[in-house]
Amino acid sequence: MIRLHHLRIGRSIFTVWQLEELGVPYELIEYIRDPKTFLAPPELKKVHASGKSPVIDDDGVVVAESIAITTYLLQMYDPQNRFAPARSNLKEWARFTQWLHYPEGSVFTPLLVKMLLIRSGQEHAAFDAFSSREIKLHMDYIAAQLGTKPYILGDSFSAADFGVSYVVSLAKRLGQLGNWPTLDTYLTRNQSRPAYMRALERAIE
Repeated sequence: MIRLHHLRIGRSIFTVWQLEELGVPYELIEYIRDPKTFLAPPELKKVHASGKSPVIDDDGVVVAESIAITTYLLQMYDPQNRFAPARSNLKEWARFTQWLHYPEGSVFTPLLVKMLLIRSGQEHAAFDAFSSREIKLHMDYIAAQLGTKPYILGDSFSAADFGVSYVVSLAKRLGQLGNWPTLDTYLTRNQSRPAYMRALERAIE
């Protein structure tokens, strides 16, 4: 059985969501952030040297990093290709892979900078200008890709929607989503899925 090491208040709730969508049995091991520093507890370093979450242990196969976990779960537990195109369909698989990696690879950094600025309560003109510019760039890009479609790749929900939902939800949490109502609607749609609701019941974010 998969053991998921889940840090409360963070991205690993989206790994819980993935497991619920896949219908894979798992054990949830929860960790609480330090209330003063907001950092992960040292116990997580016993699981993985980075001390970060999420981490899964699938009968001895330990995988860290959100997208690596998603890729592993699809390979192991989605043989019907319910959440990703088959690799034999190279054109669609390449398009899917781009959107799978895009949230962590490009979108997360300016959101992180914005979050740190807000938490610090200090002004830094260069960092603020960078984060605001890049957040607009990426939210515009995601909104254009979405258009009038319900999901990021079209009419069907895919594993790419996990990561895109994560960065859109973070943008909303930081008060950066006001100019993109279609993204707010997209987020509501995804967070209304039964599997997401089960994830919230299982692991309070």
